[in-house]
Amino acid sequence: MINFNVPPFAPKAFDYMKQAVEAEKICGDGAFTKKVSQWIEEKTGTAKCLLTTSCTHATEMAALLIDTKPGDEIIMPSFTFVSTADAFVLRGGTPVFVDIRPDTMNIDETRIEDAITEHTKAIVPVHYAGIACEMDTIMDIAKRHGLKVIEDAAQGIMADYKGKPLGAMGDFGCFSFHETKNFSMGEGGALLIRDPEMIEKAEIYREKGTNRSQFFRGQVDKYRWMDFGSSYLPSELNAAYLWAQLEMAEEITNARLRIYEMYREGLAEPAEKGYLELPVIPEGIRGNGHMFFVKAEDLEVRTKLISYLKENGILSVFHYVPLHSAPAGQKYGRFHGEDKYTTKESDRLMRLPMYYGLKDDQVQYIIGKIREFFKA
Repeated sequence: MINFNVPPFAPKAFDYMKQAVEAEKICGDGAFTKKVSQWIEEKTGTAKCLLTTSCTHATEMAALLIDTKPGDEIIMPSFTFVSTADAFVLRGGTPVFVDIRPDTMNIDETRIEDAITEHTKAIVPVHYAGIACEMDTIMDIAKRHGLKVIEDAAQGIMADYKGKPLGAMGDFGCFSFHETKNFSMGEGGALLIRDPEMIEKAEIYREKGTNRSQFFRGQVDKYRWMDFGSSYLPSELNAAYLWAQLEMAEEITNARLRIYEMYREGLAEPAEKGYLELPVIPEGIRGNGHMFFVKAEDLEVRTKLISYLKENGILSVFHYVPLHSAPAGQKYGRFHGEDKYTTKESDRLMRLPMYYGLKDDQVQYIIGKIREFFKA
Protein backbone atom coordinates (compact mmCIF):
# COMPACT_ATOMS: atom_id res chain seq x y z
CA MET A 1 0.00 0.00 0.00
CA ILE A 2 1.30 3.46 -0.90
CA ASN A 3 0.28 5.73 1.97
CA PHE A 4 -1.05 9.20 1.36
CA ASN A 5 1.46 10.61 3.85
CA VAL A 6 4.51 9.44 5.79
CA PRO A 7 5.79 11.95 8.38
CA PRO A 8 9.28 13.26 7.59
CA PHE A 9 12.19 11.96 9.64
CA ALA A 10 15.81 13.09 9.73
CA PRO A 11 18.55 10.69 10.89
CA LYS A 12 19.92 13.09 13.52
CA ALA A 13 16.55 13.51 15.26
CA PHE A 14 17.09 10.94 18.01
CA ASP A 15 20.60 12.25 18.70
CA TYR A 16 19.24 15.75 19.17
CA MET A 17 16.39 14.54 21.36
CA LYS A 18 18.95 12.69 23.49
CA GLN A 19 20.97 15.91 23.77
CA ALA A 20 17.88 17.72 25.00
CA VAL A 21 17.29 15.08 27.67
CA GLU A 22 20.91 15.15 28.78
CA ALA A 23 20.77 18.93 29.04
CA GLU A 24 17.92 18.44 31.53
CA LYS A 25 15.80 20.95 29.65
CA ILE A 26 12.86 19.33 27.90
CA CYS A 27 9.96 21.70 28.65
CA GLY A 28 10.14 24.69 26.30
CA ASP A 29 12.35 27.51 25.02
CA GLY A 30 15.53 25.47 25.31
CA ALA A 31 18.45 25.36 22.89
CA PHE A 32 16.60 23.58 20.09
CA THR A 33 13.55 25.83 20.29
CA LYS A 34 15.90 28.79 19.92
CA LYS A 35 17.67 27.17 16.95
CA VAL A 36 14.36 26.58 15.16
CA SER A 37 13.07 30.09 15.88
CA GLN A 38 16.28 31.72 14.72
CA TRP A 39 16.30 29.61 11.54
CA ILE A 40 12.77 30.76 10.67
CA GLU A 41 13.62 34.40 11.44
CA GLU A 42 16.65 34.25 9.14
CA LYS A 43 14.74 32.45 6.36
CA THR A 44 11.74 34.78 6.41
CA GLY A 45 13.08 38.09 7.69
CA THR A 46 10.29 38.31 10.28
CA ALA A 47 11.01 40.34 13.41
CA LYS A 48 10.24 37.42 15.72
CA CYS A 49 9.27 33.78 15.50
CA LEU A 50 7.67 32.07 18.47
CA LEU A 51 7.43 28.29 18.28
CA THR A 52 4.00 27.01 19.38
CA THR A 53 2.26 23.74 20.14
CA SER A 54 0.31 23.92 16.86
CA CYS A 55 -0.58 26.20 13.97
CA THR A 56 -4.01 26.38 15.60
CA HIS A 57 -2.44 27.93 18.69
CA ALA A 58 -0.34 30.27 16.58
CA THR A 59 -3.54 31.52 14.94
CA GLU A 60 -5.25 31.83 18.32
CA MET A 61 -2.35 33.97 19.51
CA ALA A 62 -2.73 36.16 16.42
CA ALA A 63 -6.43 36.56 17.20
CA LEU A 64 -5.48 37.70 20.70
CA LEU A 65 -2.82 40.08 19.43
CA ILE A 66 -5.23 41.92 17.11
CA ASP A 67 -7.62 42.15 20.07
CA THR A 68 -10.49 40.23 18.48
CA LYS A 69 -13.75 41.04 20.24
CA PRO A 70 -17.36 39.82 19.93
CA GLY A 71 -18.87 41.22 16.75
CA ASP A 72 -15.58 41.66 14.91
CA GLU A 73 -15.65 40.26 11.38
CA ILE A 74 -12.75 38.35 9.89
CA ILE A 75 -12.65 37.81 6.13
CA MET A 76 -11.32 34.43 5.00
CA PRO A 77 -11.98 31.66 2.47
CA SER A 78 -14.44 28.91 3.32
CA PHE A 79 -12.12 26.38 1.70
CA THR A 80 -9.73 25.99 4.64
CA PHE A 81 -9.15 23.97 7.78
CA VAL A 82 -11.41 24.67 10.76
CA SER A 83 -8.60 26.24 12.80
CA THR A 84 -8.56 29.27 10.52
CA ALA A 85 -12.04 30.17 11.72
CA ASP A 86 -11.92 28.62 15.22
CA ALA A 87 -9.19 30.98 16.41
CA PHE A 88 -11.47 33.98 15.95
CA VAL A 89 -14.74 32.32 16.92
CA LEU A 90 -13.19 31.58 20.32
CA ARG A 91 -12.82 35.35 20.81
CA GLY A 92 -16.38 36.08 19.66
CA GLY A 93 -15.39 37.00 16.12
CA THR A 94 -17.47 36.24 13.03
CA PRO A 95 -15.84 34.53 10.05
CA VAL A 96 -17.00 36.12 6.81
CA PHE A 97 -16.36 33.66 4.02
CA VAL A 98 -15.75 34.75 0.44
CA ASP A 99 -15.31 32.72 -2.71
CA ILE A 100 -12.05 31.22 -3.95
CA ARG A 101 -10.19 31.35 -7.24
CA PRO A 102 -10.61 28.11 -9.21
CA ASP A 103 -7.00 28.12 -10.41
CA THR A 104 -5.13 28.19 -7.07
CA MET A 105 -8.00 27.38 -4.66
CA ASN A 106 -6.92 30.50 -2.73
CA ILE A 107 -9.16 33.34 -1.59
CA ASP A 108 -10.38 35.44 -4.52
CA GLU A 109 -8.74 38.79 -3.83
CA THR A 110 -11.32 40.55 -6.02
CA ARG A 111 -14.12 39.47 -3.64
CA ILE A 112 -12.57 40.79 -0.44
CA GLU A 113 -13.30 44.50 -0.64
CA ASP A 114 -17.03 44.03 -1.17
CA ALA A 115 -17.19 41.98 2.05
CA ILE A 116 -15.69 44.74 4.21
CA THR A 117 -18.03 46.44 6.69
CA GLU A 118 -17.55 48.77 9.65
CA HIS A 119 -17.09 45.64 11.78
CA THR A 120 -14.27 44.10 9.72
CA LYS A 121 -11.11 43.60 11.77
CA ALA A 122 -8.79 41.47 9.63
CA ILE A 123 -8.21 39.48 6.46
CA VAL A 124 -6.88 35.93 6.66
CA PRO A 125 -5.42 34.72 3.35
CA VAL A 126 -4.79 30.96 3.30
CA HIS A 127 -1.89 29.89 1.08
CA TYR A 128 -3.38 26.63 -0.10
CA ALA A 129 -0.92 23.89 -1.09
CA GLY A 130 1.98 26.25 -0.41
CA ILE A 131 0.98 28.47 -3.36
CA ALA A 132 0.73 32.14 -2.44
CA CYS A 133 -2.41 34.23 -2.49
CA GLU A 134 -2.32 37.49 -4.45
CA MET A 135 -0.65 39.33 -1.58
CA ASP A 136 0.02 42.71 -3.22
CA THR A 137 -3.69 43.22 -3.74
CA ILE A 138 -4.59 41.91 -0.29
CA MET A 139 -2.04 44.09 1.49
CA ASP A 140 -3.22 47.14 -0.47
CA ILE A 141 -6.85 46.50 0.53
CA ALA A 142 -5.84 46.06 4.17
CA LYS A 143 -3.80 49.25 4.18
CA ARG A 144 -6.57 51.35 2.62
CA HIS A 145 -9.17 50.05 5.10
CA GLY A 146 -6.97 49.90 8.19
CA LEU A 147 -7.24 46.11 8.56
CA LYS A 148 -4.83 43.54 9.95
CA VAL A 149 -3.56 40.68 7.80
CA ILE A 150 -2.91 37.26 9.32
CA GLU A 151 -1.38 34.81 6.88
CA ASP A 152 -2.46 31.21 7.31
CA ALA A 153 0.77 29.78 5.94
CA ALA A 154 0.27 26.38 7.53
CA GLN A 155 1.34 24.78 4.24
CA GLY A 156 3.64 27.57 3.11
CA ILE A 157 7.09 27.21 4.66
CA MET A 158 9.93 27.55 2.09
CA ALA A 159 7.52 29.04 -0.49
CA ASP A 160 7.38 32.66 -1.57
CA TYR A 161 5.45 35.37 -3.40
CA LYS A 162 7.54 37.54 -5.72
CA GLY A 163 10.60 36.73 -3.66
CA LYS A 164 8.89 37.36 -0.32
CA PRO A 165 8.57 34.37 2.04
CA LEU A 166 5.02 33.29 2.86
CA GLY A 167 4.05 34.08 6.44
CA ALA A 168 6.24 37.18 6.68
CA MET A 169 4.23 39.71 4.66
CA GLY A 170 1.18 40.17 6.88
CA ASP A 171 1.07 41.51 10.41
CA PHE A 172 1.27 37.90 11.57
CA GLY A 173 2.00 34.59 9.89
CA CYS A 174 1.24 31.06 11.07
CA PHE A 175 3.19 27.90 10.18
CA SER A 176 2.26 24.29 10.87
CA PHE A 177 4.61 21.46 11.79
CA HIS A 178 1.90 18.80 11.94
CA GLU A 179 2.87 15.33 10.77
CA THR A 180 1.33 15.98 7.35
CA LYS A 181 3.50 19.04 6.64
CA ASN A 182 6.82 19.36 4.83
CA PHE A 183 8.63 19.56 8.17
CA SER A 184 7.10 18.02 11.27
CA MET A 185 7.40 17.90 15.03
CA GLY A 186 4.32 15.69 15.31
CA GLU A 187 2.13 18.52 16.54
CA GLY A 188 3.54 22.02 16.38
CA GLY A 189 3.49 25.43 14.78
CA ALA A 190 5.03 28.88 14.77
CA LEU A 191 3.82 32.46 14.98
CA LEU A 192 5.67 35.04 12.90
CA ILE A 193 5.46 38.64 14.12
CA ARG A 194 6.27 41.56 11.81
CA ASP A 195 6.02 44.45 14.30
CA PRO A 196 8.71 44.35 17.02
CA GLU A 197 6.40 46.24 19.35
CA MET A 198 4.07 43.24 19.47
CA ILE A 199 6.74 40.78 20.61
CA GLU A 200 6.52 41.40 24.36
CA LYS A 201 2.73 41.06 24.37
CA ALA A 202 2.98 37.84 22.34
CA GLU A 203 5.50 36.39 24.78
CA ILE A 204 3.17 37.14 27.67
CA TYR A 205 0.20 35.43 25.99
CA ARG A 206 2.41 32.45 25.15
CA GLU A 207 3.71 32.12 28.73
CA LYS A 208 0.36 31.79 30.51
CA GLY A 209 -0.01 35.55 30.83
CA THR A 210 3.30 36.04 32.67
CA ASN A 211 6.49 37.96 31.82
CA ARG A 212 8.52 34.77 32.31
CA SER A 213 10.45 35.30 29.06
CA GLN A 214 11.69 38.69 30.29
CA PHE A 215 12.67 37.10 33.61
CA PHE A 216 14.81 34.46 31.92
CA ARG A 217 16.53 37.18 29.88
CA GLY A 218 17.32 39.03 33.10
CA GLN A 219 15.10 42.01 32.22
CA VAL A 220 13.03 41.70 35.45
CA ASP A 221 13.92 40.33 38.88
CA LYS A 222 10.85 38.09 39.12
CA TYR A 223 8.04 37.13 36.81
CA ARG A 224 4.44 38.03 37.49
CA TRP A 225 0.98 37.46 36.09
CA MET A 226 0.65 40.35 33.65
CA ASP A 227 -2.37 39.52 31.47
CA PHE A 228 -4.49 36.62 30.31
CA GLY A 229 -2.70 33.93 28.34
CA SER A 230 -2.22 30.23 27.93
CA SER A 231 0.51 27.62 27.56
CA TYR A 232 1.59 27.63 23.92
CA LEU A 233 5.16 26.36 24.33
CA PRO A 234 6.05 23.05 22.67
CA SER A 235 8.32 20.50 24.30
CA GLU A 236 12.03 20.80 23.65
CA LEU A 237 11.91 17.18 22.45
CA ASN A 238 9.56 18.19 19.65
CA ALA A 239 11.80 21.10 18.71
CA ALA A 240 14.86 18.81 18.61
CA TYR A 241 13.01 16.40 16.31
CA LEU A 242 12.10 19.32 14.01
CA TRP A 243 15.57 20.86 14.03
CA ALA A 244 17.07 17.76 12.45
CA GLN A 245 14.74 18.25 9.47
CA LEU A 246 15.37 21.97 9.13
CA GLU A 247 19.06 21.22 8.74
CA MET A 248 17.98 19.27 5.65
CA ALA A 249 15.36 21.79 4.55
CA GLU A 250 16.71 22.32 1.03
CA GLU A 251 17.09 18.59 0.42
CA ILE A 252 13.58 17.82 1.65
CA THR A 253 12.02 20.67 -0.32
CA ASN A 254 13.85 19.79 -3.54
CA ALA A 255 12.79 16.14 -3.21
CA ARG A 256 9.14 17.17 -2.89
CA LEU A 257 9.42 19.57 -5.83
CA ARG A 258 10.88 16.79 -7.95
CA ILE A 259 7.93 14.51 -7.11
CA TYR A 260 5.61 17.41 -7.94
CA GLU A 261 7.14 17.76 -11.41
CA MET A 262 6.99 14.01 -12.00
CA TYR A 263 3.24 14.12 -11.35
CA ARG A 264 2.80 17.16 -13.57
CA GLU A 265 4.69 15.62 -16.48
CA GLY A 266 3.15 12.16 -16.06
CA LEU A 267 -0.42 13.46 -15.94
CA ALA A 268 -0.07 16.02 -18.72
CA GLU A 269 -1.71 13.75 -21.32
CA PRO A 270 -4.98 13.01 -19.43
CA ALA A 271 -5.09 16.71 -18.53
CA GLU A 272 -4.74 17.73 -22.18
CA LYS A 273 -7.57 15.36 -23.05
CA GLY A 274 -9.80 17.06 -20.48
CA TYR A 275 -10.10 14.14 -18.06
CA LEU A 276 -8.68 16.10 -15.14
CA GLU A 277 -7.12 19.44 -14.24
CA LEU A 278 -3.67 19.99 -12.78
CA PRO A 279 -2.58 22.64 -10.24
CA VAL A 280 -1.80 26.16 -11.44
CA ILE A 281 1.18 28.17 -10.16
CA PRO A 282 0.83 31.85 -11.13
CA GLU A 283 3.84 33.74 -12.46
CA GLY A 284 6.19 35.09 -9.81
CA ILE A 285 5.19 32.50 -7.23
CA ARG A 286 7.46 29.71 -5.99
CA GLY A 287 5.86 26.67 -4.40
CA ASN A 288 7.31 24.20 -1.92
CA GLY A 289 5.93 20.89 -3.17
CA HIS A 290 3.59 20.63 -0.23
CA MET A 291 0.88 18.77 -2.13
CA PHE A 292 -0.11 17.66 -5.58
CA PHE A 293 -3.82 17.65 -6.29
CA VAL A 294 -5.88 16.93 -9.37
CA LYS A 295 -9.44 17.90 -10.15
CA ALA A 296 -11.77 15.33 -11.64
CA GLU A 297 -14.76 16.23 -13.79
CA ASP A 298 -17.14 16.12 -10.84
CA LEU A 299 -17.79 14.51 -7.44
CA GLU A 300 -18.91 11.23 -8.99
CA VAL A 301 -15.74 10.79 -11.03
CA ARG A 302 -13.57 11.81 -8.09
CA THR A 303 -15.22 9.22 -5.85
CA LYS A 304 -14.68 6.49 -8.44
CA LEU A 305 -11.05 7.49 -8.97
CA ILE A 306 -10.27 7.47 -5.23
CA SER A 307 -11.86 4.01 -4.97
CA TYR A 308 -9.98 2.74 -8.01
CA LEU A 309 -6.65 3.89 -6.61
CA LYS A 310 -7.42 2.32 -3.23
CA GLU A 311 -8.22 -1.00 -4.95
CA ASN A 312 -4.76 -0.76 -6.49
CA GLY A 313 -2.95 -0.06 -3.24
CA ILE A 314 -2.85 3.75 -3.40
CA LEU A 315 -4.32 5.99 -0.72
CA SER A 316 -5.52 9.34 -2.04
CA VAL A 317 -7.87 11.73 -0.26
CA PHE A 318 -10.22 14.62 -0.90
CA HIS A 319 -9.71 17.76 1.14
CA TYR A 320 -11.68 20.40 3.06
CA VAL A 321 -15.44 20.39 3.25
CA PRO A 322 -16.19 24.13 2.87
CA LEU A 323 -16.69 25.66 6.30
CA HIS A 324 -19.80 27.61 5.37
CA SER A 325 -21.61 24.34 4.63
CA ALA A 326 -20.74 22.82 8.02
CA PRO A 327 -23.00 23.16 11.10
CA ALA A 328 -20.49 25.33 13.00
CA GLY A 329 -19.83 27.45 9.93
CA GLN A 330 -23.52 28.21 9.61
CA LYS A 331 -23.78 28.94 13.33
CA TYR A 332 -20.76 31.19 13.74
CA GLY A 333 -20.09 32.65 10.30
CA ARG A 334 -21.63 33.70 7.03
CA PHE A 335 -20.79 33.55 3.34
CA HIS A 336 -20.63 36.88 1.54
CA GLY A 337 -21.48 36.97 -2.14
CA GLU A 338 -21.89 34.06 -4.55
CA ASP A 339 -20.44 30.62 -3.92
CA LYS A 340 -19.44 30.24 -7.55
CA TYR A 341 -16.37 28.06 -7.07
CA THR A 342 -15.85 27.06 -3.43
CA THR A 343 -18.27 24.12 -3.29
CA LYS A 344 -17.96 23.07 -6.93
CA GLU A 345 -14.16 23.02 -6.97
CA SER A 346 -13.80 21.37 -3.56
CA ASP A 347 -16.08 18.55 -4.76
CA ARG A 348 -13.68 17.86 -7.64
CA LEU A 349 -10.33 18.06 -5.85
CA MET A 350 -8.33 15.07 -4.63
CA ARG A 351 -4.79 14.89 -3.21
CA LEU A 352 -2.24 12.33 -4.37
CA PRO A 353 0.42 10.76 -2.14
CA MET A 354 3.19 13.27 -1.45
CA TYR A 355 5.95 12.94 1.10
CA TYR A 356 9.71 12.99 1.52
CA GLY A 357 10.84 9.45 0.80
CA LEU A 358 8.19 8.62 -1.81
CA LYS A 359 10.11 6.63 -4.41
CA ASP A 360 10.21 7.36 -8.13
CA ASP A 361 8.79 3.95 -9.04
CA GLN A 362 5.90 4.53 -6.64
CA VAL A 363 5.13 7.89 -8.26
CA GLN A 364 5.23 6.29 -11.71
CA TYR A 365 2.93 3.51 -10.50
CA ILE A 366 0.41 6.10 -9.24
CA ILE A 367 0.59 8.00 -12.52
CA GLY A 368 0.12 4.77 -14.45
CA LYS A 369 -3.00 3.79 -12.50
CA ILE A 370 -4.57 7.22 -13.00
CA ARG A 371 -3.94 7.05 -16.73
CA GLU A 372 -5.29 3.48 -16.74
CA PHE A 373 -8.47 4.65 -14.98
CA PHE A 374 -9.23 7.26 -17.62
CA LYS A 375 -8.37 4.96 -20.53
CA ALA A 376 -10.95 2.55 -19.19
